[in-house]
Amino acid sequence: MKPTLQTRLGQQLSLTPQLRQAIRLLQLSSLELEAELNQALDANPLLEREEDAEEDAFTPATEGDGDGDKGPEASPGEEAADGPDSGDYDPGESPDWNESGAGSYERRGAGDEDSDEFTAAAPVDLHAHLLWQLRLSHLSARDLAIGEAVVEAINDDGYLEGPLEDIQAALSPEIKADVGEIETVLHIIQHFDPVGAGARNLSECLCVQLSLLSTDTPGLALARDVCRKHLDALARQGPPKLAAQLGVTAADMDQAVALLKTLDPKPGAQVSAGEAEYIAPDAIAYRQGGVWKVVLAAGSQPRLGINRHYERLIGKASREDDSYLRGQLQEARWLIKSLETRADTLLRVAKAITRQQSGFLDHGLEAMRPLTLREVAEELGLHESTISRATTRKYLRTPRGTFEFKHFFSSGIATEHGGSASATAIQAMLRKLIDAENPRSPLSDQRLAEILKGEGIPVARRTVAKYREAMNISASNERQRLA
Repeated sequence: MKPTLQTRLGQQLSLTPQLRQAIRLLQLSSLELEAELNQALDANPLLEREEDAEEDAFTPATEGDGDGDKGPEASPGEEAADGPDSGDYDPGESPDWNESGAGSYERRGAGDEDSDEFTAAAPVDLHAHLLWQLRLSHLSARDLAIGEAVVEAINDDGYLEGPLEDIQAALSPEIKADVGEIETVLHIIQHFDPVGAGARNLSECLCVQLSLLSTDTPGLALARDVCRKHLDALARQGPPKLAAQLGVTAADMDQAVALLKTLDPKPGAQVSAGEAEYIAPDAIAYRQGGVWKVVLAAGSQPRLGINRHYERLIGKASREDDSYLRGQLQEARWLIKSLETRADTLLRVAKAITRQQSGFLDHGLEAMRPLTLREVAEELGLHESTISRATTRKYLRTPRGTFEFKHFFSSGIATEHGGSASATAIQAMLRKLIDAENPRSPLSDQRLAEILKGEGIPVARRTVAKYREAMNISASNERQRLA
């Protein structure tokens, strides 16, 4: 062995800092991007928002100066749109909602200086709601302490978690309450609003609600009997068989079941409903002149600029400060360029999705066609990983609703007519068939597969079952019991 020199040719991808930054910004959601930019604005004195720069640099026009303020330029790739044709969808028809803080949103109209502000109300907590009623009750300090321990053991659906012995163990040593005392306080809490909160099971929850009804309520006696002893049998056998087993008429059983259906199986859910979530779309698809067009949503592309004051200090400051300012200027230019690249990529991907899924926009879910990341990547000349980043947590607003970009991608099944049907379209067809079925004789998975095959879509029974479960639709025997 002796050392030798060899020459080799090869290609290697090198991730520069600029490329790393562009990739990282592309995969961020709009909220994450805003947080990232706020951090960059705080750290880099050469960066500023363009609105701020325009306000700082504003000076009245001198006499004889005919050049007015042209305003900010349009976003890269943004299409100028004239008034929409009659019957076309126009994004300007909807109010522009801009996030103004946690839980509050402003509705801004053109020319409105004092916009109305809509603030989301603070979510109501079930525990706080029950404790408020508990403290208004005429209870002793001892019972109040027991009641607080009971309320803490109630989950968001309104059910008591764990046995009463666990609540007994959770009480402070000064309060030596037996299970009977806890049961008494629990009974009081169960009659608070919402009625039935604190129940240990479904039967007890429904029985508590029935106990508040008037004694002359039709079907009340049978409903109480079914609720206490035969609730599982009702779900398992259905009303006709249970009526025969109990020796009552089918009409009486139907009356009792109708009464049970008016009750709330999850009383806590009506109080502790989840806080509403708001989605700000990144792009908007609208129809104009019979053609689908796409623009970036207002606010989806933050506009940053260079602070001219600090830029003019470069070359005039000390050597150390000059070096620092030059480095910050370079980083600011990289960030602005990365933002432009991100906006351009999002717009191109949104346009490609709109072109590919125009059938969905025109006719609904049943017209959704199979689409993969590779197809869009080949159309745009980008890598699949870039398309994946550009479609994650990015949203497109359409006349049919606001959807994540990934919603428009799904696998497909070849049809007997030479085309293909997407999984989303097949699910929409299944839901339509199930909604139109006879509740007394629901369609089985095998029957659904046969109907789809008759329409030229060969799917197996297990595929139908998979799609049905993905839509949270019960099996045919369960749907019959519910009916």
